[in-house]
Amino acid sequence: MNKFDFYNPTHIVFGKDRLNELDKLVPKDARVLVLYGGGSAKSTGTLQKALNGLGERTVFEFGGIEPNPQFNTLMKAVEVVRQDNIDFLIAVGGGSVMDSAKFIALAAPWDQGKEEDLLFFGHRPIQARKAIRLGTVVTLPASGSEMNFSGVITHNQGKFVFSCMAVFPEFSFLDPTLTYSLPAHQIANGIVDTFVHTTEQYLTYPVNAGFQDRTAEGILQTLIEIGRKTIDEPEDYDARANLVWCATMALNGLIGAGVPQDWTSHMIGHEVTALFHIDHGRTLAVLLPSVLMVLKEQKRAKLLQYAERVWKISEGSEDLRIEEAITKTRKFFESLGVKTHLADYDISDTDIAGVVLALEKHGQTTLSEKRTVTLDISRQILLAAM
Repeated sequence: MNKFDFYNPTHIVFGKDRLNELDKLVPKDARVLVLYGGGSAKSTGTLQKALNGLGERTVFEFGGIEPNPQFNTLMKAVEVVRQDNIDFLIAVGGGSVMDSAKFIALAAPWDQGKEEDLLFFGHRPIQARKAIRLGTVVTLPASGSEMNFSGVITHNQGKFVFSCMAVFPEFSFLDPTLTYSLPAHQIANGIVDTFVHTTEQYLTYPVNAGFQDRTAEGILQTLIEIGRKTIDEPEDYDARANLVWCATMALNGLIGAGVPQDWTSHMIGHEVTALFHIDHGRTLAVLLPSVLMVLKEQKRAKLLQYAERVWKISEGSEDLRIEEAITKTRKFFESLGVKTHLADYDISDTDIAGVVLALEKHGQTTLSEKRTVTLDISRQILLAAM
């Protein structure tokens, strides 16, 4: 197992009907900005429940945050924070709203350059002198943003990752019942996103990290068991509760501590989403099987482990077991109603050059756990995904 630091200060409040407990967690004298996306936060009553939980505090609202949050939109919220002396943010929504809250928390007090600079640190943590405090109310299980210190923001047709220890949410409310009204395709996207978050910290190469491996395998097996059920029976509390908790645990740092990681599917997927406006989860369902197939030699040992422990494949040659595990992965995504080929989204071979150019423009030229995925190999992955 590799050396690591692990720190996660987020207070999780899990279970139904607990939003009234916001009153205990937000300072009584706080000036609060509640952030949300489209109209569903209002129409489902979740926004009002959050507002009720804030009691008599001074509260402002900012809605209209996009599914792939735009820098220019978030800068409008930054101005609200500055003008109204906001000192606490609450995100009501999924990953896009939570990521937005983190960015706003950094950008509003940022005095170390231009706010746009926050997008260009890449995977280097930002050393911010201060940030606005924040909490979240999760309405879409997928991103894990409710218990980590990273986010993704869209700007000028690019998606940019940022991270800063100062923007861990102080608390996050995880009430599975708040997700009941979500459309089936959004739940399917969330299952895929969670699955791929897990594999990108697991399907690399062995470092004798037994706890991390077994925990990752447990998340994957749980998703396989409840994935279709929680789509077909959206108000089955236990199935949905397991999805919500898997999504959080997949990306809070636990299974990634002390192990190599490979975010190739995400990095290429970000470019496909930015260029063609395909849901993030759907790009991941397209790319993961192709990444595993193209990189199967460098991932051989872990792919065999994945085949045996997750899919119970123990017979046949090594190559056949690996290929069957990848095929089962693809079929699992398709069983959720998620298509798994670029051609399914009207993307052709000629479009691939644009994705590769975008990867080059954004510095994504040596991906994978071993930094072996050059632009040429990214092109092979995209072709394999057709």
